[in-house]
Amino acid sequence: MVEVVGTAPTSAMVITKFVYRRSWKSNIINIKGIKTDSITFMKLTKEQLEEIKNQQSQTSKTKRVSAPNLEKILYEAFPALDHGFVRVVDYMGDDTSIVQSARVSYGKGTKQVSTDKGLIKYLMRHWHSTPFEMCEIKYHIKLPIFIARQWIRHRTANVNEYSARYSILDKEFYLPSLENLAAQSVNNRQGRGDVIEGEQAKEVLNLLKNDAERTYHNYENMLNQRYDGSAIDENKKGLARELARMNLTLNTYTQWYWKTDLLNLMNFLRLRADSHAQYEIRVYADIMLDTVKKWVPITYDAFMDYRVGGTEVSAKGKVIIQKLIKGENVDIDSSGLSKREWNELMIAFDLKDKLI
Repeated sequence: MVEVVGTAPTSAMVITKFVYRRSWKSNIINIKGIKTDSITFMKLTKEQLEEIKNQQSQTSKTKRVSAPNLEKILYEAFPALDHGFVRVVDYMGDDTSIVQSARVSYGKGTKQVSTDKGLIKYLMRHWHSTPFEMCEIKYHIKLPIFIARQWIRHRTANVNEYSARYSILDKEFYLPSLENLAAQSVNNRQGRGDVIEGEQAKEVLNLLKNDAERTYHNYENMLNQRYDGSAIDENKKGLARELARMNLTLNTYTQWYWKTDLLNLMNFLRLRADSHAQYEIRVYADIMLDTVKKWVPITYDAFMDYRVGGTEVSAKGKVIIQKLIKGENVDIDSSGLSKREWNELMIAFDLKDKLI
């Protein structure tokens, strides 16, 4: 076990040596052997695969509820992007925990599953929140720093990140696949437009790769220490790690433990698993969404129905839809909606012929 000290002076946590993966070692095994979006997925060392195997072989007796399908994948590393991963390392509660907290006076098993399903759907449909806070889950996630900085805006989780003040960061950088190199959108300040192709795409990838490698090389020189722990020059002192890290590029990988309750996890996934979310964070959200399905399947179905697959309609939008159902003519001038609101409403109900 290795103690990893957080950025706060008093924070500390214990992370297994699984964290310290050296991607350039020769004994690497592709745990999935697949490619997605032309990116070869994350590889783990034999030692790390053995550690996961040991964690998954643990057994313990408990009187608490458990989720059998989530138990099957507990500790497993699911690849994300080129070097990242998502692991479920702990959880508390299941669908029955939500139902029990909503009813309060009932114990587990006093109602049928069909009744539990109906109650969870009701809670989701009417935006009840506290029953879903009774379930919690903890992830171990490896991700590029620029995605971590976007992710941390969701301030409703307990987070402890790998400390570059305490340890040397691995020499691993995220490089997008060619199909994910896109130009800035002309009508969305925070989105992507058309894919960049040809020589320009190659140039961009070379810039990203060369900059990352150059800054990491400088990082080692400032530390006066190579990634394997050996000194570069015995006659020099290395710069403090907390200072040397400032020179690294944002596509460098970091890791953290991220613990949250089910309600806030669904709030996160509703935004980050959406098609409008940035591709890189959506990759992680999609993996996490699948873990929710294994953990709380009834809640997952309700979430996909009412949050992901559903849509919100304003009072004005509701009037417009009612008129359309009655066969009445409606137009944007009399609707009280802006052009953007109008088009979003028409897209939501697949009325593309009415787009402006």
